[in-house]
Amino acid sequence: MLRGSRLECLLSHESELNSDQLMVRKAGLPPLFCIPIYGSRKMTNTKSLELISIALSIIALVLVLTLLPTPASGAFQTNDARARELFVSIVPVLKHPRCLNCHANGDFPRQGDDSHVHTQNVRRGLHGFGKYGQRCSTCHQEQNVAGPNMPPGAPHWQLPPAAIPMIWEGKTPGQICRQIKDPKQNNGKTIAQIVEHVTSDKLVMWGWNPGEGRTVPPMAHDEFARRFHEWARNGAACPE
Repeated sequence: MLRGSRLECLLSHESELNSDQLMVRKAGLPPLFCIPIYGSRKMTNTKSLELISIALSIIALVLVLTLLPTPASGAFQTNDARARELFVSIVPVLKHPRCLNCHANGDFPRQGDDSHVHTQNVRRGLHGFGKYGQRCSTCHQEQNVAGPNMPPGAPHWQLPPAAIPMIWEGKTPGQICRQIKDPKQNNGKTIAQIVEHVTSDKLVMWGWNPGEGRTVPPMAHDEFARRFHEWARNGAACPE
């Protein structure tokens, strides 16, 4: 430090600050940020602005380095080939009757492991809850009815809405993937929201607890959720 210089620190009360220090305070720096003063209490405007610019640049750099995700966090693990492989591996779950019966062709749900047309001739309805007197909630409660092949149940039992039917029947893995990711077809969901939906939504999870007389998907839910999360972490690329 130059002879005769000293450090002037920003104090808690603005009444104790000079004009240069007030400029630093208004820039949002911490209350104990210090700037050198040479010979007198006032610095030249040029020197003051230079120091303020340097200080702000350093703080900005530190913030950027602190806030940016690291490879360890999984944010930089993008791997399109691995993502495609993972999505293909979960398609047997998506095409199992527990999932496909609500994502099949037509304006009606399916039933059973053979995916036959719903016996009561139920229709989707505008919002997916059925039409007129045949509302889904008439028979489907928030839990399964005890007994073999009795009405299954889970919260908000429904089909996808008519505007976004999310049909997977007859689709390739790539087509299903792109449909799931498309905000115009998935009700505006982000990738993170898609992952949350398919791994924690109670209606989706019902597929692994469908009640007596029904088979479950060919992959445990924990493994399905793990692969879906890994697909997203690797960039969520879709098969061709």
